[in-house]
Amino acid sequence: MATLREAREPELNSGILPGNVRADDWVMLVLAAGSVGLLGFMILSPPARDAGLVIFYVDCGICAVFLGEFLWRWRKRKWDKKFLVRNWYELFAMVPFAHPVAASHKFVAVVLLLIRVGRAADRAVGEQFTYRLVDKLSEPIVKAIKKPVTIAVLDEVVKVLETGNYPENLAKSLGANKDELRTIIAEKIAADPQLGKLKRLPFHDEIVRTVVDTSFRVLLEVLLDPRIDDFFSTVVRDNREQIRQAVQLGLNDLDAEDEQHKLPTRTQREAAHEYDTLHRKR
Repeated sequence: MATLREAREPELNSGILPGNVRADDWVMLVLAAGSVGLLGFMILSPPARDAGLVIFYVDCGICAVFLGEFLWRWRKRKWDKKFLVRNWYELFAMVPFAHPVAASHKFVAVVLLLIRVGRAADRAVGEQFTYRLVDKLSEPIVKAIKKPVTIAVLDEVVKVLETGNYPENLAKSLGANKDELRTIIAEKIAADPQLGKLKRLPFHDEIVRTVVDTSFRVLLEVLLDPRIDDFFSTVVRDNREQIRQAVQLGLNDLDAEDEQHKLPTRTQREAAHEYDTLHRKR
């Protein structure tokens, strides 16, 4: 019931649309439009320092007025935290950013300018207009940018992964820990119920050591072979292209069996699903 009462509560700021227009609505709209104009002017055509300081002081006065009006509206809502959740963006609009030095940070200035435009829209159309607009458009916007952002991040991650040399680093790690690995392998062979019987043979320890050393030597030579570098590079590149294509087809969000045939190989998720199906039948 509390939610329904909140839904029926009249907006404290009704804007200038016909119905409940007050003089303060016009004043706040003019101030909101003025704050947009001041910051926009500082971004597009930065004035001299003295003129910029005058604009900054005027902007500080406007922000102070909006801060007082914001606190008044919050007090009318009995300091309800939900008021902050709905109107959080207004706090950023109260930042006096129309300063010659601050306005030089274009990205931050443009973001705050857009927030001030939203505040001006609230003053023109009514309280929470920007909140409702963003709430309506957030999901389509996220869906629109999710795929290209995912692909861009994937490309950057793969570029970072391609800067490594996995076979050579693996070979270095194996060589540095050769004694520990030989001990582990010998322990596992001795503990194995079948291979453990070999310890009764003459020269058992020498045979195990020779086999392990030979295996290590061959493995290290294979890892240090330049052709293995090409193999690993091909694996990374092919997986990147398949993942990129799968993201473009939307296979990372849903199981579209009719789209999976467009990939060069089946996905790991499809293989796991097939395994689970066969295992469940058994």
